[in-house]
Amino acid sequence: MRREALFYKLEGERKVRCHLCPHNCLISEGEVGICRVRENIDGKLYTLVYGKPIAQHVDPIEKKPLFHFQPGSLSYSIATIGCNLRCKHCQNWDISQAGREYIEVMRVDVPPEEIVEKASQAGCSSISYTYTEPTIFFEYAYETAKLSHKKGLRNVFVTNGYISKEALETIAPYLDAANVDLKAMSDEFYRKICGARLQPVLDSIKRYHELGVWVEVTTLIIPGYNDKPEELREIAEFIKSIDPEMPWHVTAFYPSYKLMDAPPTPVSTLREAVSIGKKVGLSYVYQGNVGEGEDTICPSCGEKLVVRDGFRVRRNIIENGRCPSCGNSIPGVDMDGSLRSNNSIYI
Repeated sequence: MRREALFYKLEGERKVRCHLCPHNCLISEGEVGICRVRENIDGKLYTLVYGKPIAQHVDPIEKKPLFHFQPGSLSYSIATIGCNLRCKHCQNWDISQAGREYIEVMRVDVPPEEIVEKASQAGCSSISYTYTEPTIFFEYAYETAKLSHKKGLRNVFVTNGYISKEALETIAPYLDAANVDLKAMSDEFYRKICGARLQPVLDSIKRYHELGVWVEVTTLIIPGYNDKPEELREIAEFIKSIDPEMPWHVTAFYPSYKLMDAPPTPVSTLREAVSIGKKVGLSYVYQGNVGEGEDTICPSCGEKLVVRDGFRVRRNIIENGRCPSCGNSIPGVDMDGSLRSNNSIYI
């Protein structure tokens, strides 16, 4: 199911310029972009992963992590190989960093219609484009998302935020939520550790919000790399500048892939990040990967509203989008997903 790609222009002799993400790769005939899955064939750009998922799983939505979007629901999760970043600490590096040689031995073809049908049969409320970077399998995600909405299912991007303005605006009408990785507040970190730049990610987070997509942000805190209190405060202040009720997930790092020199993140560091976020003025800051700090607590009266055990919701006492104890509005998306704006939607 080879498919001509979107967002490219012919430039020079049989070269193409890809505009799917901020890399804007100039790709010669027979070559691929940084993502390794978009190839120039005879002067046209093709996606090599359309209809070729490397992973299909049913996950709790809390695993994304999304805590204010259809809490307690299931999400049909898919990915293809490839990524437009080169993160040295990638936990899914075996599929994110694979390329054409892997595609050539794949025999699976799963059209969007089949993905939507499987999601419905599994009792899922949404489809998540996740594990690797959904931007690089944009055409596949886009066609699936359009069909998903027709069937009453919602769509979720779990993303590094490295996407062009044009691409994001194209899929936004069919996208209901996104968890965006904000890996650091340092351009040096992005260049050295991820092979990218910081500013396009900041721009994307703002744009997701402006387009009415529910946004939650995740920062994986790596000791010695992005764990200074000043940098954590800067991240929290950036999120607050967009919306103080935008959830921030601070998660623990464990050595992986090419970043084996840093130790696991101490729980004390995550607790400090939570404290910093709340002092800055964020209403909802969650810990991850350490088995604590994942309950939704009313910022007004301190009532535990959603109690979580790992990826399971054990209790949810929110009533009509409000804390039953004090009446405070709790932002999020309810189970029918009908309300969209960060400023007006409620669990």
